[in-house]
Amino acid sequence: MFKKNVDAKALQRLSGADKKKLRRTAKQRFPQASDDDLDAILPPKVEITVAKYPSRTLVYGIEGELPMLFDIDGRGHELFPTVYALWKVPYLLPAFTLKGGEVSHFILGGADLMFPGISVPPEGLPSFQAGQPWSVKVPGNPAPIAVGTTTMSNTEALKAGLRGKALRIAHYYKDLLWASADGRYVPNEGFYDDMVIEDPNFASASQHIDSSEDPSEGKQDKAAVDVSECLTEDHAINSETIENVTAGVSELNLPQEKTTEEQTEEKEHQHLSTEEIDSLLDICLLQALHTNVKDKDLPMPGSILWSNHILPCRPPGVTLDIKKSSHKKLSKWLQSKSSSGLISVKEDKHKKEVMLIGISRKHPDYTAFKHHKRVQEPVEQHDNIVADGSSAKQLEVDEIYKPSSHVNPIFLAVDADTGKYYSASEAFDVVFRYVEKENLVKQTDKAKVILDATLCDALYKGAVKKGSAYPSEIHKKDLGSTFVNRMQIHHRVARGNEVVIRKGAIRTVQIMTERRQGNKKMTRVSGLECFLLDADSLASELQKKFACSTTTAELPGKKGQHEVLIQGGVIENLAKHLVDHHGVPKRYIEVYDKTKK
Repeated sequence: MFKKNVDAKALQRLSGADKKKLRRTAKQRFPQASDDDLDAILPPKVEITVAKYPSRTLVYGIEGELPMLFDIDGRGHELFPTVYALWKVPYLLPAFTLKGGEVSHFILGGADLMFPGISVPPEGLPSFQAGQPWSVKVPGNPAPIAVGTTTMSNTEALKAGLRGKALRIAHYYKDLLWASADGRYVPNEGFYDDMVIEDPNFASASQHIDSSEDPSEGKQDKAAVDVSECLTEDHAINSETIENVTAGVSELNLPQEKTTEEQTEEKEHQHLSTEEIDSLLDICLLQALHTNVKDKDLPMPGSILWSNHILPCRPPGVTLDIKKSSHKKLSKWLQSKSSSGLISVKEDKHKKEVMLIGISRKHPDYTAFKHHKRVQEPVEQHDNIVADGSSAKQLEVDEIYKPSSHVNPIFLAVDADTGKYYSASEAFDVVFRYVEKENLVKQTDKAKVILDATLCDALYKGAVKKGSAYPSEIHKKDLGSTFVNRMQIHHRVARGNEVVIRKGAIRTVQIMTERRQGNKKMTRVSGLECFLLDADSLASELQKKFACSTTTAELPGKKGQHEVLIQGGVIENLAKHLVDHHGVPKRYIEVYDKTKK
């Protein structure tokens, strides 16, 4: 609904009569809402504005604040709350709970919600009719992430075997309606740029309640849901798992009044000062860099670094809230660590997220830290993690860099070998050693580096437009990435004792399903040689696994490169097989389904 940027035709205040009419319409549309709930989203003593769009959509908001409601047809028949309204009153609408936080990645990408992506409570689906407004939540997070209209009733859904589209999404967190608000925000630390996971604070508050229930009921946890079966018609749906989805839980509800034990637990978590939280963040980061984060995992999104590596390193029973630190935001904290030279980060302009691209393992803070072995707290695992017994451990994929003529003088100045390959972090060490040797850190601003002639040429010679002035200084957080971009990129692939180094960035595995004669489907997979996979061996393996015919063919115009052709539409199962059994990193697999219109 709000995927394209369209300017409003008009913005005006509502009259008193129009405000009363809007309130009556909202009461009819949201029968669960109390008068207090409506007061929260439509305060009686403030001005309410309406923005009119060319598509007849009306957006109602509190003047000078946030949008609260939107009306798709302009007549009140399709009135919905925005996510901002739902964050004020989470139970304004009934909600579907996703199977796991990983499914939210597709919702935030604009996909509609399919029934295989919904966690079904033990008592079965709740009652609903087609055309009703419902919201979407993530397990363990009370804040809804999207709203939409049901496409069928619960009775029709059961007759259909819980297949097909459940909710036609009208608005979601991160769409243009959310982004249009000047005071846009996120309700808790479970919200990231491309995914929403459980809120640690909410999980901590409900821990006492969960512990008093039957332990078997507590196993609501996200047992390995294959994301590929969960979303839109653009993705294949595997209905075989539907019968097993009985371990889901109903939406988590916080009681209105907290028990004394919960209040005591919260007080224990709240006694940390801002300085202590900052210190704990640094300790958890260093512990994660020593134990969990490997150079081969880079680049890594900041949200993954936080949820999969930093949070598990916090002391047991401690809630780590970045918003209670002096940095307030994860991106600002990571950039501060980059300014100190411990790590290097850059912002992904497409995902609008900070990416970790390098670690300075010779940094004084890193070398002085003594990490400890500890049993990490369990965190939600995503489907790119493979079994210990699989052959994935035999495959290692690394991006490496070779000094070019641009940066050779820097390497020679610090007696580094110009003929060897370097990881990103090793290259960062070289340039920072040069900065230290030449004493180039700006005395009045320690976060910046003064560019002498040699360093300036290494970073910018040939890259600055003719007639433009060369920079005289650079921020530390940008130095490492700029330096690495001037080197020659290579990639190293190792499987067992076989190691291959090739020039350029690693190419992806391409999986494509297309329709052949009649309604028959054929799946093709290519790019296997990049990961040291033999096409003939894989074809034989897949023939047994999928019980179908397979063959291999040489790619036209690409000598020595082959593709495997598999009978049937096995696109998602094939991708999962390559990840689980051959260790191909998920980010290097591209999937295309040409049978979808």
